[in-house]
Amino acid sequence: MDKNLISILGAGESGVGAAILAQQKGFEVFVSDFGNIKEKYKQKLKNNNIPYEEGKHTKEKILASKEVIKSPGIPDKVALVREIKQQGIPIVDEIEFAARYTDAKIIAITGSNGKTTTTMLTHHLLKTGNFPVGLAGNIGYSFAEQVATQEHTYYVLELSSFQLDNIHLFQPSVAVLLNITPDHMDRYDYKLENYVNSKLRIIRNQSGGNDFIYNCEDENLLEALGRTKVRSRVHPIKKGNFDGRFLTLGESRFDTQTFCLKGEHNMFNATCAIQAAKIVGVTDEIIQKGLDTFVNVPHRLEVVTEINGVQYTNDSKATNVDATYYALKAQTKSIVWIVGGTDKGNDYSPILPLVEEKVKAIICLGKDNSVLQETFSPLVKIIEETFSAEEAVQRAEIYAETGDVVLLSPACASFDLFNNYEQRGDLFRKAVLELKKRKENPD
Repeated sequence: MDKNLISILGAGESGVGAAILAQQKGFEVFVSDFGNIKEKYKQKLKNNNIPYEEGKHTKEKILASKEVIKSPGIPDKVALVREIKQQGIPIVDEIEFAARYTDAKIIAITGSNGKTTTTMLTHHLLKTGNFPVGLAGNIGYSFAEQVATQEHTYYVLELSSFQLDNIHLFQPSVAVLLNITPDHMDRYDYKLENYVNSKLRIIRNQSGGNDFIYNCEDENLLEALGRTKVRSRVHPIKKGNFDGRFLTLGESRFDTQTFCLKGEHNMFNATCAIQAAKIVGVTDEIIQKGLDTFVNVPHRLEVVTEINGVQYTNDSKATNVDATYYALKAQTKSIVWIVGGTDKGNDYSPILPLVEEKVKAIICLGKDNSVLQETFSPLVKIIEETFSAEEAVQRAEIYAETGDVVLLSPACASFDLFNNYEQRGDLFRKAVLELKKRKENPD
């Protein structure tokens, strides 16, 4: 074993950032990616004189490491990962590694749904108050690279279960757990308990001086907390703190008239973000200003445009059934629903009543739509198959009438036809805007 060698598996945003930080801290660094490395990351590695390989893993080199930093996208079931563990070599996530080298206060946010919106809003509230704050984790730029190259007093981190799987000593000042619904079951042996345990790692190292914000109406979470020792100060959050215009948290009251987020679920997400901001010292006046100026993230109930009285909404980030449940629930119009992709063991039963009530036509967007057709054909007469975002928009237009909404809310991962949910949403948006252009300029 080389006591100064750190190997990094995966040369994406997190891996390259970890490599830069590890090198800065005096370690010998080796980056290995079994696939092809994107040119922008390859250039960063070259600029920093960091050795790397692509298209293979040199096992002998990796197994000589004192520690391995693994991309969250690489499953623990991969043979090389199993062998690293058998050799007793510690495996950590970029989050765990970077947290060793910063004294900043960390607000860490996880949950099956809503974590991107909540993370972005929390960051915006602190930024509005001129707090020196970084945004990282499962969103934005590498946490490790920011620790290496910038000085922030605060970080707001969006953390997926995959990232939490390989944290061991990470201790956020504020932890937020929004909800737990079945997701990524293929990664967790189709056992909800395994997934729940992964999410709860966010509080495993918290102490009495830390804060824990959680959804006290989530049954899966409450059951898990019943068998978990929580050492931090707790802040249970309920829904129902919104009267249609004003959002209330304790003695504080916030006007949402100009707030861009809509729907009961987003009011809950906003309450969690506000609670986190208040804990670190953001005033109510600044929070109100932040709510008034927040811009929602792309691909999350993003209204693209309206064409002939039909609203086109991009909710590509809804990669599981629970996220789509809230998207369907939030609609007040008749829906032409674009759904499909890589099914992760979905149980569609929670959304069946909403589909029956609100959906007039279903446009499947995926390679294998048999489960969708079997599940929803008793409820919706019109079900079509498409294999590109452009085709899906074209078919949706046929069935959408003035006053309807065409809703891309896939309830599935994107990897069968697209690189990721961003590409799926971008291509949907592009197809919608091209349709609008053709309608406005028919010649």
